[in-house]
Amino acid sequence: MDQKSGVALVANTQALADFSSELLKRYSSSLKAITKSRWSLFETRLKTHLPGLLQLYLPLYSAQFDSYFHLEQLLKLLARAVAQRPDFLLAEDATPQHWHKSQAALGSACYVDLFADNFAGLAERIPYLQQTGINYLHLMPLFKAPEPNSDGGYAVSDYRSTMPALGTMPQLAELMQQLHQHGIRPVLDFVFNHTSDEHRWAQKAKAGDKTHQQYYFFFDQQEREQYAPWLREIFPEIRRGSFTFEPGTQRWIWTTFNSFQWDLNYANPAVFNAMAEEMLFLANQGAAVLRLDALAFVWKEAGTNCENLPKAHTLIRAFNAVARIAAPALQFKSEAIVHPDEVVKYIAPEECQLSYNPLLMALLWNSLATRKTRLLTESLQRRFAIDPQCSWVNYIRCHDDIGWTFDDNVAWQLGINPEHHRQFLNQFYTGQFSGSFASGVPFQQNPITGDCRVAGMLASLTGVEQALQQNDEAQQQRQLQQALARIFVLNSVILSIGGLPLIYMGDELGLLNDYSYQQDPAKRDDSRWVNRVKVSEQQLLSAKDPATLSGRIYQQLQQLIKIRSGLTLLGEGSTEILHSGNPHLFVYRRQLAQQSLLCVVNFSEYDQSYIAAMPGQWRDELTGQHLEGQTINVAPYQVLWLSISALK
Repeated sequence: MDQKSGVALVANTQALADFSSELLKRYSSSLKAITKSRWSLFETRLKTHLPGLLQLYLPLYSAQFDSYFHLEQLLKLLARAVAQRPDFLLAEDATPQHWHKSQAALGSACYVDLFADNFAGLAERIPYLQQTGINYLHLMPLFKAPEPNSDGGYAVSDYRSTMPALGTMPQLAELMQQLHQHGIRPVLDFVFNHTSDEHRWAQKAKAGDKTHQQYYFFFDQQEREQYAPWLREIFPEIRRGSFTFEPGTQRWIWTTFNSFQWDLNYANPAVFNAMAEEMLFLANQGAAVLRLDALAFVWKEAGTNCENLPKAHTLIRAFNAVARIAAPALQFKSEAIVHPDEVVKYIAPEECQLSYNPLLMALLWNSLATRKTRLLTESLQRRFAIDPQCSWVNYIRCHDDIGWTFDDNVAWQLGINPEHHRQFLNQFYTGQFSGSFASGVPFQQNPITGDCRVAGMLASLTGVEQALQQNDEAQQQRQLQQALARIFVLNSVILSIGGLPLIYMGDELGLLNDYSYQQDPAKRDDSRWVNRVKVSEQQLLSAKDPATLSGRIYQQLQQLIKIRSGLTLLGEGSTEILHSGNPHLFVYRRQLAQQSLLCVVNFSEYDQSYIAAMPGQWRDELTGQHLEGQTINVAPYQVLWLSISALK
């Protein structure tokens, strides 16, 4: 098949359906032998989804002289995945996956070793997860990776082997089955833009294997220059450019992130098939969601910046189509830390059903620092709405850093110089700005420009750490009260604005920055370790003790979670971002059928007034307090969840 005939097939619905039927007839005997008792199930899925897969696969690979061979191999690996899928996952495959639209959906992310030492320890802490209300658990990178250069686990040497200190792959599979049994969906990282240079494919390529060299990008100087001038440097403080010279082959290797992370060449159908097989292996171990790491970079074309290209979307949709055939319960989560206009393009039922919301995260911190909500309101009014079948993953903090993701054009329209404003935010959250309450540390700071990103735990960034350093008791209590109010404000928004709220493990207990990384030679050059904090058994026990600071923070979060779980419209309801008429207030409405909830959030430490669209009688669902009238007083850092009991 050539590219011209492949494109013609895609353009003709009937021809595509006929081609799909032809493939089924041609390979049904061999596929039936693989799937055995599950052939009927597999055949039904192929009849439903194969035309859709072909519509994506052919534009990518029909120009390959051996495209039929690779297509046959793909069908066979799909058959093997179905044959090997555990029964409990087959049962989930038969159920629509709308769980992330529930008002009870609550996520958390953790490093296994920091939270529980190993897989066995994490299994023992399932009761704590249930107690907290967690039903979606992202287990941070846990696959075999090179030491000490692992990029926090995102340089994968083997997708089927875990870090030895955590346990084995069978133990991980057992853990994930236990999580499923307790109503907790496990989430794993699918690092599919690159592998470690220690991966077996890379090792074979280094040894001169031509087949595996085509899994990556091996360029001479002239070939490299067809791409290099247009590429953005991701970590310029660590190294310059996006290519690494490989002495053994005397060629340049494409390495977008680090010299030990080799980018995969998805123009090669063998790479697509190989990674599809790894993906389905992880799904069959029990992963309910795969976080697609660095998905904006996966397709390369000369003369472009090789980010967010149209065929990157085609590729991800092809992976999604593979999942619909072999593991329908599997969901994708987009990790696209790019311009807000590009982030939303990855969100669709046929692409990524879930997506991180970096815009909300960055602008929540912006509003805390400035006490102003204009940039937050204007930005979300333009970009919060997504397909109703999909969900944002709303987070305050993660394992990484805070980058100031917002649209410069929106900032300029509001009279904000975006470059100066980012400098202010960096100074504010690293404690360099007079009056700042934050105790963050710079990450990837450029000594020339001062540009950086910010790392730190939630409690340290909101003022808890600084308050505890005060010697004056009265001042300490005042600052601590404000810090806890800021935490409540942030948690209230991610729990009510619409989407799946995600809590970074340790933030629910108000754990502070850990500066011990500065004494560790393997970590001291990566300040993100300041917010990768180990959680002890004693700290978990403090969650139930309101006399402790951790207990106070945990209990105020539990209050929000409990109230949210009783409000259906905070799950499936739609969201409308409103102009508040007050620059210090953030206001949005949740609606479901005839139900309506008005959320009013004061981002300042002063009383503010909100004038509603019309007079009414209100009930604050957070306190049970009844309010009446058109003008509503909002106390410092207060949050109101107002249901309308009557309108006049």
